[in-house]
Amino acid sequence: MLSPTDLAIYRRDGFVVLPDILTRDEVEALLGVTEEFVRDARSVAANDDVYDLEDTHSVAEPRVRRIKAPHLHHPEYARAARHPKIVEVLRDLWGTVRFDTGKLNMKSAGFGAPVEWHQDWAFYPHTNDDLAAVGIMLDDCDIENGPMMVIPGSHLGPIHDHHGPDGRFCGAFDPDACGLDVSSAVPCLGKAGSITVHHVRAVHGSATNFSGNERRFLLFQYRAADAWPLLGFAGGSEKFDELLLAGEPTVTPRLAPVPVRLPLPPAEHQGSIYENQRATGRRFFETAADRQEERQGLAAAE
Repeated sequence: MLSPTDLAIYRRDGFVVLPDILTRDEVEALLGVTEEFVRDARSVAANDDVYDLEDTHSVAEPRVRRIKAPHLHHPEYARAARHPKIVEVLRDLWGTVRFDTGKLNMKSAGFGAPVEWHQDWAFYPHTNDDLAAVGIMLDDCDIENGPMMVIPGSHLGPIHDHHGPDGRFCGAFDPDACGLDVSSAVPCLGKAGSITVHHVRAVHGSATNFSGNERRFLLFQYRAADAWPLLGFAGGSEKFDELLLAGEPTVTPRLAPVPVRLPLPPAEHQGSIYENQRATGRRFFETAADRQEERQGLAAAE
């Protein structure tokens, strides 16, 4: 699945965008299920094991910013997590593939929440860094609707400190404090059915969706079979092997000299990255609320 050029881009930049991985019918099926979940969110008043809600969510206007672990809640998502083309792409990278987990980030038109700069590795360090997240574009991703942005080559650099002012993990870092120039960040653009693959150590984030177009992005995390989580795996080795998608199981983790900073003490706000990042102390990306306040300020000044 990966051409020599695609592989070279991934190795160099830490991410690659691959078009036409899912068919239009596959995308439409996922969108149909997703719209059902949003409709059902009318009966949900607060974040729970399935939904992460926008602050402006209401019964009259359900606003979902994430469906948690969607592969556990509907077979359509579960099939997407094991899509043969995705497994083949990852097999080209590592030879073996083990599924981890997933989420569906939903940036609704006009208010979809941003995700601050971070590295996935900060959340779940392993014995080696042969890990990646695959993002399935359920909508066309353009520069206007809050696409994921990745800093090329950042996967080869340091692991930045994702702890907040109180010393607790907060799932984000201040690029200015780290001396990191984010102006080189590249947006991951493509048509619905395209996928992104980004390395677990790549620095990435995404702005608020201020456009009139939806941006629903289905993300699944994967790892090589010999990459074992440093924070442990609650299900035991048998359950761990059920997640194997390609290659042979092993109880011998591969230990690599990779930089690690544990996500401890745990975040004050649990539930999702959106909740974790509430304690960052500084926001890089403008939110819908920020823009509304700005408009109100301008109106008052007039």
